[in-house]
Amino acid sequence: MAAPGPGEYFSVGSHVSCLTCLGQQLQGEVVAFDYQSKMLTLKCASSSGKPNLNDVILINLAYVSKVDIIHDRTETPPPLASLNVSKLANRARTEKEDKLSQAYAISAGVSVEGQQLFQTIHKTIKDCKWQEKNIIVMDDVVISPPYQVENCRGKEGSALSHVRKIVEKHFRDVESQKSMQRSQAQQTQKDSTLSS
Repeated sequence: MAAPGPGEYFSVGSHVSCLTCLGQQLQGEVVAFDYQSKMLTLKCASSSGKPNLNDVILINLAYVSKVDIIHDRTETPPPLASLNVSKLANRARTEKEDKLSQAYAISAGVSVEGQQLFQTIHKTIKDCKWQEKNIIVMDDVVISPPYQVENCRGKEGSALSHVRKIVEKHFRDVESQKSMQRSQAQQTQKDSTLSS
């Protein structure tokens, strides 16, 4: 695509359709456009199909072969919603801590099963961390490799009982998922044998 010339831009709120050089058709409402970097930000219908959500797509116009303006917005766009910077900073900090925790587990040589269990526990109980290869939950429960129910240690009580239930359910779910995948693989193999 030829780069937009001086003074050419996309109005916020306009609806555009873009054809990428890979043949992908993208359509949505312009949220932002940066002339210098030739980056266009579109708000599109959610790929999850949920009506109350949107996808936000960043498009490098250097890789777009065609842009059509479906509806050009001429009136002034509404003011931007204010951002809760404190909430965003907290979310960024939490995400960074989670990623560092995952990186630590990988570098410490923790098994994939251990990492998956940690993620499962962390969804329910945020107060969990790694101590070498052990998972520490609420500073009360220690789960050591190979991370089974019998590897949960701590002072007998509700915390230990609750963590054991989470571990038990995690491995039940993993086993259920594996058996479902095995049966699907067997069915696929049967189908391909019958069609041959």
